[in-house]
Amino acid sequence: MNLIEVVSANHERKFIELPVRLYQDQPMWIRPLDKDVRAVFDPGKNKTFKHGEVCRWLLENNEGEIIGRIAAFVNKKTAEKDNKQPTGGCGFFECINDQSAANLLFDQARGWLKERDMEAMDGPINFGDRDRWWGCLVDGFDIEPNYQCNYNFPYYCELFEGYGFETYFKQFTFIRNTFDPFHPRIMQKSEILNKDPDYHFEHLKLKNLSKYTEDFRLVYNKAWANHDGVPEMSQEQSKAIMKSMKPIIDEKIIWFAYYKNDPVAFYINLPEVNQIFKYVNGQLDWIGKLKFVWHKWRKTNKKMLGLVFGVAPEHQGKGLDGALVMATAQMVQKDYKRYPKLEMNWIGDFNRKMILVVKQVGGEIGKTHHTYRYLFDRSIPFERMPIK
Repeated sequence: MNLIEVVSANHERKFIELPVRLYQDQPMWIRPLDKDVRAVFDPGKNKTFKHGEVCRWLLENNEGEIIGRIAAFVNKKTAEKDNKQPTGGCGFFECINDQSAANLLFDQARGWLKERDMEAMDGPINFGDRDRWWGCLVDGFDIEPNYQCNYNFPYYCELFEGYGFETYFKQFTFIRNTFDPFHPRIMQKSEILNKDPDYHFEHLKLKNLSKYTEDFRLVYNKAWANHDGVPEMSQEQSKAIMKSMKPIIDEKIIWFAYYKNDPVAFYINLPEVNQIFKYVNGQLDWIGKLKFVWHKWRKTNKKMLGLVFGVAPEHQGKGLDGALVMATAQMVQKDYKRYPKLEMNWIGDFNRKMILVVKQVGGEIGKTHHTYRYLFDRSIPFERMPIK
């Protein structure tokens, strides 16, 4: 077997096309958009390059056939944040069911990271935001993957664990029928908070997108930044996020909460676009765009994706989460019955409060991903991410 660093357009094409061949007989797999994968490794499109670096490799067998791939990356902003040792990452891992082949790929990533003074490796993760391409699927293989979420063969967890990776945390995808009733507790919380006239709720309006973009950033930085390895979001980043989402935004399923007109919480849902992208075979060229417009017009997608939920710390524990969910429910259950299925991605097992909220919403775990960690010094005791 032979490792090849990805340095040419031909290498990149092989990097992208490997999973197409591996998963050709897997009915649940949805091919990612080629442009999305390329963007991760493009310094002009991925801002993580400002404080990080990446390298990719292909693995070929003795007959010259590509049988594996991997990327390794260092993000200097998060390498030592909340870690006892500098930690890099590996991702975009694909491999045949062969432990020796997987070990070669993991060894290559580990060696590259050690040269950059890393002492541990997380995987499979993304070179960028962790709501994308993050975690190894270990349960839920009979459910189609959501947009920019990892789908892999069941044996991948055996390859990671066979190398020595251990589970650092788990990520759950909760699934519920949109029209099912809610837990009485969440309804009670909503009724209590709704008696306070200083709170009000409204859904996003595209004509005022810049306002909601800044409201989103303000709440995000209070609710999510500066812990769990999540960096603070800049105005540039929030504008880029909203710009990327704008073509698919359904303004009636994105909701904000305000206290005395200051933004204090958000609940971001989007149409689950993989339900359309599965028809374009990874190509968003003019034919792919026509297919996208056609399926969007035909309202092919019946699934709503719960993307992110955030409550400013000073307003947590007051029932605001329940009230915001019920404000959204009034729309999607009664006034706008567009999406009968809801999936809520990336709920970490370390986030007990969020798991409680989601269970009260009524979701059941449909998919589980593991984020693994490998300590280079094998004598150091392994510690999972703390449960909060």
